[in-house]
Amino acid sequence: MTLLAFIALAALVAVFMEFWAMFLHGQVWHRWLWFTHASHHRPRQGLFEFNDIFAVLHAAIAIALIAWGEAGQGWAALVGPHWWALAIGAGMTAFGMAYFVVHDGLAHGRLPVQFLAKFRWFRVVRNAHRVHHRFGRQDDGLPFGLFLGQWELRRARQKRN
Repeated sequence: MTLLAFIALAALVAVFMEFWAMFLHGQVWHRWLWFTHASHHRPRQGLFEFNDIFAVLHAAIAIALIAWGEAGQGWAALVGPHWWALAIGAGMTAFGMAYFVVHDGLAHGRLPVQFLAKFRWFRVVRNAHRVHHRFGRQDDGLPFGLFLGQWELRRARQKRN
């Protein structure tokens, strides 16, 4: 295993997580776990909402993978027998951090990162997420992705035409 393979797997997992989040959001959270996710579609009271449980669950999985991949080896874990678990956990963590900053911070104002709106791409991502919140649970609340939300909107428009 090389450092390049580690980075490639972590990057692949980070990208995959957007599709995983899109699937969960549309097929699970807006359907049979709506009772939990609905807290995200209502005005928040306090710092946390019940919906945050989804982030905690994914973080626990990433932490477990990192711990197993590292297993007391330190940086030697990059070449150890479970390097792939460390890479998967790192990819999940990278996605989670990006999601937290852009979704919770920029789109919902839970972090002081509004300066990101100076960049067009971040504004597009934020605005697509606002479209999702306008729908709520109806019409399946398109788009369900965060970073690919604009792509989902464009795809939905093309299907209608």
